[in-house]
Amino acid sequence: MAYSVGLVSLGCAKNQVDAEMMMAALQRAGYEIKDDAADADAAIVNTCGFIDAAKKESIDEILRLAGFKAQGKLKAIIVTGCLAERYREEILKELPEVDAVAGIGADSDIAAVVGKALNGVKLQSFPEKTLLPLSGERRLSTPGYSAYIKIAEGCDNRCAYCAIPFIRGHYRSRTMEDIVGEAKTLVQNGAKELILIAQDTTRYGWDLYGKLMLSQLLKELCTIDGVSWIRVLYCYPDYITDELLETIAGEEKIVKYMDLPLQHCSERLLKSMRRTGNREELTALIQKMRAKIPNLILRTTLITGFPGETEEDFTELAEFVHDIRFERLGCFPYSQEEGTAAAEMPGQIDEDVKQRRMELIMEDQMNIMQEWGEQQAGKTFRVLTEGYEEESECWVGRSWADSPDIDGRIYFTANERLKTGSFTDVKILECVDCELYGMIAE
Repeated sequence: MAYSVGLVSLGCAKNQVDAEMMMAALQRAGYEIKDDAADADAAIVNTCGFIDAAKKESIDEILRLAGFKAQGKLKAIIVTGCLAERYREEILKELPEVDAVAGIGADSDIAAVVGKALNGVKLQSFPEKTLLPLSGERRLSTPGYSAYIKIAEGCDNRCAYCAIPFIRGHYRSRTMEDIVGEAKTLVQNGAKELILIAQDTTRYGWDLYGKLMLSQLLKELCTIDGVSWIRVLYCYPDYITDELLETIAGEEKIVKYMDLPLQHCSERLLKSMRRTGNREELTALIQKMRAKIPNLILRTTLITGFPGETEEDFTELAEFVHDIRFERLGCFPYSQEEGTAAAEMPGQIDEDVKQRRMELIMEDQMNIMQEWGEQQAGKTFRVLTEGYEEESECWVGRSWADSPDIDGRIYFTANERLKTGSFTDVKILECVDCELYGMIAE
């Protein structure tokens, strides 16, 4: 009888793509894949180890599954992903319920790791990070109509607060042919939305081709028949070129949505973060982006309470957010991560101050998003239908203005049964608590 495996993937979409490749490898090796890891013989927790909250979520999930193992429902627990890579020695010591710990370089050998764990072998496997496959067969965990494509692995930006470079290694771009080939396969299998991800998508191609190639890659992807939306996440501001903006503006299939994680606007703090720019330069960049791409939806992420952030720095950030009026924004209190440069910096800030500053930013942002939503009343949006929600008695979906899992959705009524994954024109009637409500357009 074949053993069964369940996999829980935590953290970002990049981790999710790794998990999908691991599931395909396990399936090829003859394992049965269970949707609920608690029902399987072996459970894999593909962890995130980026910030404290993510580490806690990973550990809580391991302990939850350990409860099923204690009841005899699970034979083995395997920990993979960023937490495994970052805390290789500690996991087996601190969590004796775990049977195997495998770094990201072991992903391609996951079937062997699971096999040993099921046979009672306690093991740690940490091959070179560069052995993490950049591409391969995937068992999608997203709905078939929407799929992520990881265009690069690792990061070379070395921001002072971030552990990713030493967890994931140097930046490695996939070849353009490889990415386009995968995109064609995904579209042939029903994907209508392709979402490009990497630790820094705008740096794509520099290591392989000696120049920034995201614009060219996007043009190639736009030639694929059957793809309706192409979305780009994680755009580093330093590499936003005029060519890229013109490509996004000019290609109909590329949604007018850009994710631009800025972290802050204070020149002094950005320099301390090992990032570039200041409020004036970032404002000018955003004005140029909005001028070149009409109706651009701009998402950013910010950090409050970075070491040394003064009340003046925070006030500058709050004014920046209020003036720029980002359509989408997430703000997070600084997390002191061991091994990073920022963790050793003087001027560490109290948790309650970080939290209060984050809440003030988000309070203003919710007002900005509500105001933006109210301005959409009467407009018609093309919506990717994601299903029917019994509780609200509405259909739900996303427009080009919303990325899955991080942004909101549109709720709408229809007099007919709709097909999940189909596009529907929806007339917006109102905005309630930053969510848009509407009805199928006549």
